[in-house]
Amino acid sequence: MNDKVRATHLERRAVVYLRQSTLSQVHEHRESTARQYALRQRALELGWPPERIEIIDEDMGQSGTSADWRAGFQRMAEEVAHGRVGAIFSLEVSRLARSSADWHRLLDLCGLADVVLVDEQAVYTPRDYNDRLLLGLKGTMSEAELYWMRLRLQGGKLSKARRGALHITPPVGYEWEETTSRFRFDPDEGVQRAVRLVFERFRLEGSAYAVLRYFMKNGLKLPVREPGTHQLHPEPPRYTLLLSMLHNPTYAGAYVFGRNERHMALVDGQLRRQRRTRLPREAWKVCLKNHHPAYISWEEYEANQKRLATNHPSYQQPDQRGAAREGSALLQGLVLCGRCGHRMQTAYRESGHPYYECRRITDKGMCWTVSAAGIDEAVARLFLETVQPPEIELGLAITREVERQAQEVGRQWKLRLERAHYEAQLAERRYKAVDPDNRVVARTLEREWNEKLGELEVLEREHQQVLRREKVELTSQDRARLLELAKDLSYVWHARSTTNAERKNLLRILVREVALSPVEVPERGIHIQVLWQTGACSDLTIARRPSYTRATSPETIKLIGTLVEQKRTDREIAAELNRRGLLSGVKRAWDKQAVRWVRRRYGIHRQPVGRRRGRPRQPERRADGLYSTHGVAALLDVTETMVRTWVEKGWLRCVEGGGPGTPRWYKLDRSTLKRLRAAKAQGNGSSGRGAAQISVEEGGAL
Repeated sequence: MNDKVRATHLERRAVVYLRQSTLSQVHEHRESTARQYALRQRALELGWPPERIEIIDEDMGQSGTSADWRAGFQRMAEEVAHGRVGAIFSLEVSRLARSSADWHRLLDLCGLADVVLVDEQAVYTPRDYNDRLLLGLKGTMSEAELYWMRLRLQGGKLSKARRGALHITPPVGYEWEETTSRFRFDPDEGVQRAVRLVFERFRLEGSAYAVLRYFMKNGLKLPVREPGTHQLHPEPPRYTLLLSMLHNPTYAGAYVFGRNERHMALVDGQLRRQRRTRLPREAWKVCLKNHHPAYISWEEYEANQKRLATNHPSYQQPDQRGAAREGSALLQGLVLCGRCGHRMQTAYRESGHPYYECRRITDKGMCWTVSAAGIDEAVARLFLETVQPPEIELGLAITREVERQAQEVGRQWKLRLERAHYEAQLAERRYKAVDPDNRVVARTLEREWNEKLGELEVLEREHQQVLRREKVELTSQDRARLLELAKDLSYVWHARSTTNAERKNLLRILVREVALSPVEVPERGIHIQVLWQTGACSDLTIARRPSYTRATSPETIKLIGTLVEQKRTDREIAAELNRRGLLSGVKRAWDKQAVRWVRRRYGIHRQPVGRRRGRPRQPERRADGLYSTHGVAALLDVTETMVRTWVEKGWLRCVEGGGPGTPRWYKLDRSTLKRLRAAKAQGNGSSGRGAAQISVEEGGAL
């Protein structure tokens, strides 16, 4: 028994603390692990009974740089603070802590609680100044030793990286060739084509989300590496995966090391594990261009980075105009304020109408706001008048491009089907090669064969659905139609199939910026300056309308009312308006939904159909306070169809009638009225002249 170990120590527990820095050390450095477990025998030799010896080995595979993620160390420190521990056994100081802060904190606890520290050679008493000084030096040297080891390892790693020979996990589309210490293209043709398609679609679409929509629309998948095995398997594309591919300079033939920096971080006042931050390009440690075969050129990579940066609109940076989105404001991201030069933001009010706002704060508040509809219409008209492409050459180019894109989608599906066929045939060969009497193995191989056949069947079914939904092969009629459309860009612009994002991308081909300035004299208007990509500038001025400008013309509204009186259906009215060459308020062809919206907006109602002639119309409200269907509609200023919809959804309950030929009656109490008004405010109704009457009656008894 050692003279530093007293009876007061033996009355408490002895803790044997074990730690290895990584799981690979636990697996490979088994002698060190055995030596640490052998400290239990040293505790027995110093006088502790077996039942008072506790082994803490839950921190195996944890780094000693901090105690925050070491649950075993924290539990041991808590036991020391409560006076339950008499001695701590450890192979050496570095096993307990590689941090001076954690080490000295443990020494303070051991000194206050009178706990001795024991290793293979000696016993130390933290209360003794000489032992405390020696333990402090050992802890400091242990922390410095970790720094020196890391410095040597990082130096060798960086030296190898500067030669481009350091092995890095290859991104999707590449393999690491050990003989040459270089990346090479993945030999799988399907993987290569999938990667090339990502960069090709970004070249055409201009945003990662647009690439994602294209892959999802055509049912295409991307190969993804599993984190542990690094094996490739196809998965539906993710936005983060596409963004990482577009940001990765490896695809441009560059070997890059040190793009990211890892450091410890404080989160809510607590030390957390390392956090990775992306470094700017000038801070990269190694960047070797033309190091290996490339999917894109370095110039295209830099252009992609610039384009991705501008896809995030910034009020502070006018160059970042943002990617084209599906909103109805066609000049989104292109508009500059003519007063102060700031980028104007796009806003949509509750009605859905777009506005351009300069949000720079002045003494009078926000700089200014203007409705987008009239400006968009004027710039679009100027754009269509300016663009006069050679019709035949443009038509042929469009046809070739559409055919090429369709063929690329077809090739992707062909490669996926070929792989699925191969895997099914491979499973079949494995099943047929096994001894049929060995049923244990045969059953497993048979199940795998059936699974591969099922996956092949599902894939073929998905392919047929895509073929039916998306036309991937062009017929002679399709080619003729494309040539015809190329002659009339205006028709393509106004077509219902053309999305707002596509119109914006068309504008951005020729238009660089649009500056808007308010004009007050001689009359209120908006001065529009269009800066083209060529550097030329066009000026025009339009009247500044006080409200939303994309409204249906009064003549069209009157014509719709006349046709309704003639018992025409909404579909027939839409056909008649299109025949006369009239456009809707959004400058598109009419359909039955647009006609129905205009009728409801301007109160053009049809005569109710289905009531017997001569049957008297029920009153809006009976003497007992119950309301009829048209009474509820009149009170809340909605259509009778909307009242029936409320009944179907359970928002309004019929208390009497409702059978065949029997009118329905409803009781409107305060809770029911509140519920129906909320439904109407959310869009399940229409606003009109009855709104003021409702607000007056709200305080009365019903």
